[in-house]
Amino acid sequence: MAAASGSARAVGAAPRVGLLYDNRMCAHATPDGEDHPENPERLRAIWRKLAAEGIASRCRVLKAKEANENYIASVHTQDHIKLMRDISSKEYDSSRNDIAKGFNSIYFNEGSSESAFLAAGSVIEVSEKVAAGELNSAIALVRPPGHHAEHNAAMGFCLFNNVAVGANYLLNERPDLGIKKILIVDWDVHHGNGTQKMFYDDPRVLFFSVHRFDFGSFYPSQGDASHCFIGEGAGQGYNINVPWEHGKCGDADYVAVWDHILLPIAEAFDPDIILVSAGFDAALGDPLGGCCITPNGYALLLTKLLGFAEGRVVMALEGGYNLKSIANSVCACAKVLLGDKFTFNAREMRPFESTWRVIKMVRDELKTYWPVLSSKLPRNVPLRSAPSYMEPYASSGSESDVEDVDELPDADSSVDIVQVVDDGLSERITMLKLGQDNVATKNTSSCTTVERSPTDSVQAQNDGSVVAPTRIYDLSFTWRSALSKVYVWYASFGSNMWKPRFLCYIEGGKVDGMSISCFGSHDTSPPRGTMWKTVPHRLFFGRSSTPCWGTGGVAFLNPEINYNDKSYICMYKITLEQFNDVLFQENCLVKDNSEDGKNEFPDSPLIGLSEMESISSNKVLHLEPIKDSWYSNVLYLGEEDDLPILTMTCPSTDVARHKSGELPLAPPSETYSATLIKGLVEGKQLDTNEAANYINAASARGL
Repeated sequence: MAAASGSARAVGAAPRVGLLYDNRMCAHATPDGEDHPENPERLRAIWRKLAAEGIASRCRVLKAKEANENYIASVHTQDHIKLMRDISSKEYDSSRNDIAKGFNSIYFNEGSSESAFLAAGSVIEVSEKVAAGELNSAIALVRPPGHHAEHNAAMGFCLFNNVAVGANYLLNERPDLGIKKILIVDWDVHHGNGTQKMFYDDPRVLFFSVHRFDFGSFYPSQGDASHCFIGEGAGQGYNINVPWEHGKCGDADYVAVWDHILLPIAEAFDPDIILVSAGFDAALGDPLGGCCITPNGYALLLTKLLGFAEGRVVMALEGGYNLKSIANSVCACAKVLLGDKFTFNAREMRPFESTWRVIKMVRDELKTYWPVLSSKLPRNVPLRSAPSYMEPYASSGSESDVEDVDELPDADSSVDIVQVVDDGLSERITMLKLGQDNVATKNTSSCTTVERSPTDSVQAQNDGSVVAPTRIYDLSFTWRSALSKVYVWYASFGSNMWKPRFLCYIEGGKVDGMSISCFGSHDTSPPRGTMWKTVPHRLFFGRSSTPCWGTGGVAFLNPEINYNDKSYICMYKITLEQFNDVLFQENCLVKDNSEDGKNEFPDSPLIGLSEMESISSNKVLHLEPIKDSWYSNVLYLGEEDDLPILTMTCPSTDVARHKSGELPLAPPSETYSATLIKGLVEGKQLDTNEAANYINAASARGL
């Protein structure tokens, strides 16, 4: 048993812990009662848990106060403040929903204005009391959340940036409280983009965000969430991003980052108070986060922070969308602040290999500013291999793979010091626009300039599909090396069933019947394997001509499953990098640069790691950046050898247009048809006559 580092709880009187809850913040809800992850029940579920556990009665319960507009103006524009103040008034009854659509992932109703001002005011209230010594620490149960809200825009469920408002209040409005340095720890699974921008050049605020990045494809899908965005001007070195490469990161990964990045820097920075943007969407079971922190994992992270700033810690609720996990996690943290002890089982505390790699990158980026990071990391650290879809590694089978929400543990508590089972723990361990549509943020470190713009998250649609974010950003260091380690089965139902034709997309060139050549993939390695299957989707031939094959239709699969249909697919085992290159070429996104002879590919993937998780759950992913392209719909057709089977076809809206006659159905040209027949025959699925009959039947059959 080893005591967790960071605990500095004094022996004696019970800590004075503030707990702010106000049911008025539950008035912010979707306008017509639609389901939404950020809903009023989040607060109620937490409050019920704290009351049932006797936690609320042990805290000083506070009511919310609306923030003074002058205090909000320290981080937001007057135009934004006015809109948030007026949006719930009758004046906006007819336009409120349209205005919300102009923002990124925002809704408004009649209760939104009051809730937003109460949320910001609540963080001011508890921060002030902790800074003044009236409370040792506090939890502000607030909504709407805040860390995505930017200077002139609501974003990502957030209306005002509550923590930024609170931090600016302490620094600029109450100098008498002696708060000169603030550490903001954002452990929400999403990057705190708004908070980062508000303090990017301010050395009084050390901003630390650990979040899923997935090489830029995870919400908010902005390049400045990478590790090389470290602040600018006087704030260089005071912005710290720890970007996960994939989901399923859990207790071991977060504790490793605490021990090897956050805690050493926090000790050197020596903050006067710590504000935690306490999102719990990295919790095990959260529907949006895909990570695996347990309630006691959060308790341990919080305990490690209590050794700084004399334990003055303010937690402000951000995300977290599984009611049980968010309630259990907040409860576990509240018990820590109250001085309760808990037991932490560290027997499986092995971070991912990618976590150790990210830790090294972050330390290398920041060691000039924080010499403590120049020390050597432990050697021979036991690591876990990457989660599924990553080859040659398999799923770890560890506790992070548990997805049964009903089995989420309550926070065991028993009363003064945290104990950890495993002495080696510390060592092993996603209308008003933004002011500018595109902001070129020049980093002040070794990474290149990134163009960032307002972006959308992967969003669920009414038909059950999901829409990928509208994002094509420039991250030169990024995705190809990572996605080259991820394998998928690409399923072809058209001309690519003939392998020589498919290899044109990999190696470049063309085969007989093609009028133009393919560019090829960056990685020209041949497929690792080939298999055939049939799927319950209807094959049809649509459009009337193509530049490559001339007059005639080309093959599509109806995205809808119909068990009366059977279509042949030839599956090629390729990397996710190669799949993206095929997707680029199918949708005419590669340009021939005749000046230097080099082909210009898009700078980012259409299918990254977060999209892989979405598509495996939703079975369909519509690619919003190429929504008008013919093959903008990616279908998940199951798995083979634990790898996903993906294909690309038209969206359901195009199927409807084909049915109505708006888009033509047309039989394939002779040369195109002959290529399909070669694939079926050489693949030993059908003989020549059977293959011809199969294609003729598909082209003659209506939708």
